[in-house]
Amino acid sequence: MEINNSAQYGRVLSYFDEDGDGKISPSELRNRVGLMGGELLLGEAEMAVQSLDSDGDGLLCAGDFERLLDVGEEEKLNDLKEAFGLYDCEGCGFITPKSLKRMLRKLGESKSTAECKLMIGQFDLNGDGLISFEEFQIMMA
Repeated sequence: MEINNSAQYGRVLSYFDEDGDGKISPSELRNRVGLMGGELLLGEAEMAVQSLDSDGDGLLCAGDFERLLDVGEEEKLNDLKEAFGLYDCEGCGFITPKSLKRMLRKLGESKSTAECKLMIGQFDLNGDGLISFEEFQIMMA
């Protein structure tokens, strides 16, 4: 979920704020994450709230909640960078047909270089025959 402006943050905050007090408690955080199909133990929710609670009231205000969402986006970006690095075997900053073939082989999938070129072509937005990190992000979205 990419969130990039205050109106969107406000809508997400409203979803989590079950009692409408403008703040999110650990139990509200846990309940809403559960409704979205995630699992968050109450102790984990309490630790998350405690670590981001800027005024010490045990609740997340709008600014605290924005930081929580930003941390999630940062973790997602770091995970994508790590995954991209696995495919960028050559260390050139791009996924090449050769590096894709090598990684697929490691995963038990045998593809020819020509097949890898076709796979890359599906997400190669600038037509250079390579997948950049930006193209990889779009592909994984």
